[in-house]
Amino acid sequence: MIEIKNLTKRFGKITAVDNISFTVNDGEIVGFLGPNGAGKSTTMNMMTGFISSTEGSVTIDGYDILEEPEKAKKRIGYLPEIPPVYPDMTVSEYLDFVCDLKKVKKSERKEMLQEILENVRLVEVKNRLIKNLSKGYRQRVGLAQALVGRPGTLILDEPTVGLDPRQVLEMRDVIKTLGEKHTVILSSHILQEVSAVCSRVIIINKGKIAANGDSSDLSDAAVGSKISLEIKGEKEAVEQAFSDLEYIESLEISEKGENLEVKLSGAEGADIREAVFKICADNGLVVLEMKNDDLSLEEIFMRAVSGSDEEAALEKERQAISAETQAQVEAQTSEEAEADEEGFDYIADNAEIITAEADEAENAEEEEETEGDLE
Repeated sequence: MIEIKNLTKRFGKITAVDNISFTVNDGEIVGFLGPNGAGKSTTMNMMTGFISSTEGSVTIDGYDILEEPEKAKKRIGYLPEIPPVYPDMTVSEYLDFVCDLKKVKKSERKEMLQEILENVRLVEVKNRLIKNLSKGYRQRVGLAQALVGRPGTLILDEPTVGLDPRQVLEMRDVIKTLGEKHTVILSSHILQEVSAVCSRVIIINKGKIAANGDSSDLSDAAVGSKISLEIKGEKEAVEQAFSDLEYIESLEISEKGENLEVKLSGAEGADIREAVFKICADNGLVVLEMKNDDLSLEEIFMRAVSGSDEEAALEKERQAISAETQAQVEAQTSEEAEADEEGFDYIADNAEIITAEADEAENAEEEEETEGDLE
């Protein structure tokens, strides 16, 4: 269990983290979200003991990270955004080195390392140099070092950054599997990833907790502010009925068979159901169905971090453009990434042949130069 109480970090006059408190229970996979500069990395660095807090405390399984650092850190496995690996070591050599750093008993290493290699799917590359691995495999090696010593808690900072779509899916599966035996805190900018993996989300903005709960709880907090209706009537009549209403922020109308599907949203926290029903009744619109629309994690995130409705709309548009651009880049680079990985595999499997061919070509060139000198 992790307990954060009144945690604050100031850098001079700047308050990066402002009096936040939350708890992560055993067995949870928690997504830690926030825009750039919100205080995520600073909070994670304090949680791992990398930097000290100005005020407040971090407790890991009852041990304060600053007062009893050795006992607390033994219970944490940390994967920073850039994996701390040594490229000139093989995977097995590196993990054995990490065992030395974490003072793992030699009698326990063989069984533990085999289990870790199987969990993060590195068995087939354990004897290869890390520098010859693809980025996806190097990320897994970083995750493997976090698991050395069997810590109860894993703190993962952007574990899928820079990976191609296939590698992202594989990493998600690995994290889900680890979540069965570990408490996991996952920081990510990819909201779809958090939705797919995490049981709860904590959103931080400007150094403060902006939201904390699972997606359904956070969506229920906005009940009645976003609804869908099936209406029997004419489109023009619906548009006229809901025109110029201050509490209706958006209106979408589409055909649904012989009827109309109408999506409305109001201001945050405003329950518009009763007013909408009354408008329909006054204008002779037959309501066949009315239901709440659950907010997506993207919408929850936008509501939590945006200072105004206009800012939220602009941010949502930027996110859509960014997602479209990212999809295009991923589609373009996916094949290149697979080709690179195949290339790494070929070089590793045929290193002796490639070296021999290179030596042979070099010798042949030297012989030609020698013959030319003799002539």
